[in-house]
Formats: sequence, structure tokens, C-alpha cells
Amino acid sequence: MKSISFQHGPAAQPFRRKFAWRSVRFPPATASNSLKINSDPQYSGRDMPKNYWLVKQEPEAYSWETFVKDGKAVWSGVRNFQARNNLRAMKLGDPVLFYHSVSEKRAVGIAKVSKTAYPDPSASEGDWSAVEIVPVKPLVSPVSLETIKSDPILKDLPLVKNSRLSVSPLTEVQFRRLLELAGTK
Repeated sequence: MKSISFQHGPAAQPFRRKFAWRSVRFPPATASNSLKINSDPQYSGRDMPKNYWLVKQEPEAYSWETFVKDGKAVWSGVRNFQARNNLRAMKLGDPVLFYHSVSEKRAVGIAKVSKTAYPDPSASEGDWSAVEIVPVKPLVSPVSLETIKSDPILKDLPLVKNSRLSVSPLTEVQFRRLLELAGTK
């Protein structure tokens, strides 16, 4: 058996005097007791728990159509601490609902995170982050803000409660409800 001792340096001396010398023993690794990554079917590779997100953009500045034509976008320029923290919480492959704000006020497409948070290249100062997202598909039928506000599952979305937040989390139930309203699978 391997032994790991927690007694190191002069600071451990009083500890040794007050308490008897102790060590922790671990059995040697075997096939039956070794750590198995993603051995639980609930968390196997492609089925890892996901976060769901909504990003807002003015269609006059950067529309869904432009995003699809570009094939990917660096989501940068976010200067709100809560939205920045949401960017930092995004994981590779997380689904993202693309929402047209201001003039259209409707969810129009689904994207996914293709590169997790990194320092925002557009920031000249401060601790800001950016992510990359890629388009997945448009919603069959865009979902208006009026529909979102009137739906009992969606009425408490950050989009409704904190309309100035440009990057906000969704629950899986909310995300699936939006897809249902959009007639999108």
C-alpha cells in the first residue's frame, strides 16, 4: 500500500507532539477501483449536463442572417458584469438562443458555443470576456416577446425581468418551451 504523510516542515512539529504521527493509506489502483471518467451513463461524453443561454442582438447591428452568412461570431463587447459572468459560464456545445432585440423583439435562431470564454480582444482595459458561437438552425416560427411574456413557463425569464442583460441563462425547461412555441425540434 502507498502511504501519504501530512507532516511536512517545521510547522508540523507542534502537530506531531500533540497528536500521534498519522498517515493515510490508499490501496494500489486496480481495474475495479480505479477512477473511471464518464463511467456513469447519466454523464457520458455527449450527454454531459448543459447550460442553456439566450443572447440578444439588435438586428440592424448584427442580424441572424448575417450570423448565418458569417458561419460563426465572436461574442465580444459585453460590458456588463453579470453578462460577462454568464459568458464565462458557457461550456463548449451549450445551446444558445439568438434573440433580435429593439426593433423585432423575437427569438429567431439556435446557435451553440464553439469556443469557451477567453479575454475579449475588443477590450482596451478591464477584465472582459468573449466566446465564439456558431449557428445551428433558424427557428421555424420566431417567438415574440409578447408570447414569451404571456407564457407561464417563460414569464420569469431574465429577458423579461432584466431586459438590459445581453447574455442570460435559461433552464432546460424554458429552452425546450421556446423550441416548442417556435415549432422547432
